[in-house]
Amino acid sequence: MVESRLIGPVRVVGAGLLGTSVALGLRTRGIDVILADASPTHVAIAVDLGAGRPAKADDAPQLIVVAVPPDVTASVVAAELAAFPEAIVTDVASVKAGILAELEAAGADVSRYIGSHPLAGRERGGPLAARADLFAGRPWVVAAHDEISYRRASAIDDLILDLGATLVEMTPEEHDAGVALISHVPQVVSSIMARRFLDAPNAALGLAGQGVRDVTRVAASDPDLWVQILGANASPVRDILLAYRDDLDRFIEALADPAAPGARRRVAEELTGGNTGVARLPGKHGTDKRFTTIVVMIDDRPGQLARLLAEIGEIGVNLEDLRLEHSPGRQVGLAEVQVVPEAADRLTTELADRGWRIAG
Repeated sequence: MVESRLIGPVRVVGAGLLGTSVALGLRTRGIDVILADASPTHVAIAVDLGAGRPAKADDAPQLIVVAVPPDVTASVVAAELAAFPEAIVTDVASVKAGILAELEAAGADVSRYIGSHPLAGRERGGPLAARADLFAGRPWVVAAHDEISYRRASAIDDLILDLGATLVEMTPEEHDAGVALISHVPQVVSSIMARRFLDAPNAALGLAGQGVRDVTRVAASDPDLWVQILGANASPVRDILLAYRDDLDRFIEALADPAAPGARRRVAEELTGGNTGVARLPGKHGTDKRFTTIVVMIDDRPGQLARLLAEIGEIGVNLEDLRLEHSPGRQVGLAEVQVVPEAADRLTTELADRGWRIAG
């Protein structure tokens, strides 16, 4: 069993995707995890998954992790602070400034509270979607404030490191502005794009490839949850959407008459700006290293993907990322394998020598 920084017990309030994933990750390190949820069914499922045990009257947790919907997070945190006067409390809601403000206004003991937010999740929710490794390698923001000491806040640092996440320190305001840009507005854009499919001809939808799936992947997220998130972070989200609307207006104006002087240059500038922007996104493990993509054609038969991955390992090349796409109308899939540029030529050659078909 891997040694833990935390001592425990850790009480997890909210046995959904994030809460149960926290619990599962801590249980792999032998931490005593106490599970609580408004739904007894969620607690029972999480217990059956091995995520912890139901709460008892004499529990004395070291740390409490509140993983409930954003619109009730502040009230639940306040209740936990009052019920367990020796415990440190954090929450994992995706908005931070408003929760801290609500707690301060309510007179809660925020010297034992610090908000945090793991940048991890899945399109599906609930305890059955939970994973012990959900946070591995993912950024986890700690939204520090002046009323909690470093010594007390260190328990949250230990939690984050125990779960394999990367600790990021921000103020609550910096966090909310950041997630508006990299999470909340992309959700809006993805959902609005996916709405275009409602009345689209089936023939057009049949042409869908990986590009449109990438753009609309998060459109499958829970609308109820996102209404709460967007409402809690409305101001920074609105500011970015207004700027985004200006970008769209310039594009629309240029396309109104593509032959007009300067129209093509304007379109090219907007697209080039996108190239520059996406190049700023960090790569694997937060680095800025870029990868080369090799597209391998895979027969649609059992065991072929496993064979490909095994042979990449035999060749001695580290797989940085993998994306799969099924080719419409053909009994073949496409595996987009990402590796460091210096390994790309060797991998391409050796895979071809082993009989794999390399696209392009």
